[in-house]
Formats: sequence, structure tokens, C-alpha cells
Amino acid sequence: MTPSFSTPMKSVFLSMVMILISIIIYQGNAQLPQPMPNQTTMVFYLQDIAKGSSATVTPVAGIKGSDWTYTTFGSIFVVDDPVTLSISPTSEMVGRAQGLLIASAHDGANVNVALSIVFNNLQYSGSTLELQGISRQRESYREVSVVSGTGKFRFARGYALLQTVLYDAPTSRSIIRITITIQTN
Repeated sequence: MTPSFSTPMKSVFLSMVMILISIIIYQGNAQLPQPMPNQTTMVFYLQDIAKGSSATVTPVAGIKGSDWTYTTFGSIFVVDDPVTLSISPTSEMVGRAQGLLIASAHDGANVNVALSIVFNNLQYSGSTLELQGISRQRESYREVSVVSGTGKFRFARGYALLQTVLYDAPTSRSIIRITITIQTN
């Protein structure tokens, strides 16, 4: 004798089958996860000199009658720092960090950074990375955005962490480690 199902039981069974079929069809039509763009992390060192004939950063404008310093609101600096592979100033230079620093907070806590890393080494020659954002001067690690790039870094986006690893007050010399993490297409 074959078992028989009552009408309510058939309805529940058919409903379950329809739900299962709907799930299978939905998953079959769902988009597969897209691969992440290439991610690269690079570490460089900015060799920053603020005094003397070899200065690589210098104030060019500010509020009349005030000192033009990194913590004085309205001070504008131009930068042309060598970018090296290690902390040593004599290590291989891979490019230059060129741009502007603007003391943009009344209390001197923040500097607005607009900086281009212009590569001149064999691997990335002619390419640039564009950095922009607020550098919070009182923090050990300062983060700014990588907003674009050219050449091998075309369409790059990401972030850069800045850390002062050496500061010599008498010579106004700084070495800043810059760890750049980017994604490219």
C-alpha cells in the first residue's frame, strides 16, 4: 500500500520544494566575487633638511609679522626631499618628494600635505604617486591619502603612513619613514 499525503502536507512539501528551487536559481545568477586589485606596500625614507644651503624644505609664505613654522597657522612650505631606500642619507635615491606643506590648524596641530613622489629610479622612472591630506603633527604615525598616480601607478589609490624616525634639532634634519600601501587596476 502506498502512503498518501494529506492536502496540507502536500502544500508544505510543495512550498519547501519551491523555496529550494528559488534559492538554487538565485545563487546561480548571483555575481561571483570580483578579484581585489593589486595591492602593493613600499617603504621609503624622506631626507628632510630645513636649514642651510642644502635645505630641501623651506617656508615661502605666511602671516605677516609671525614666525613661519610648521606650527604657525598660515605658514606655507615648499618641499623637494630626496626619497631613499633606507634610513641612510647616502642610500640609493629612488626619487624626490615635491610639493607643499601648509600649517592649516590654528593650534598648529595639523599640516595639510600635497606631495608628489616623483620616481627617477630604473624600476619606476617617470612614474609618480600623489599624496594629499592632513598630517596630524602630534601623532607618532600620520596618515595621508594616496589619491592617484601616473605611469606604473596610474589610477593608484591607498594611504601613506609617515613616521619621523630621526630628528636632529641643531641641524634641522629629519628622516621620515613613509610606508605607502596602494591598490592599482
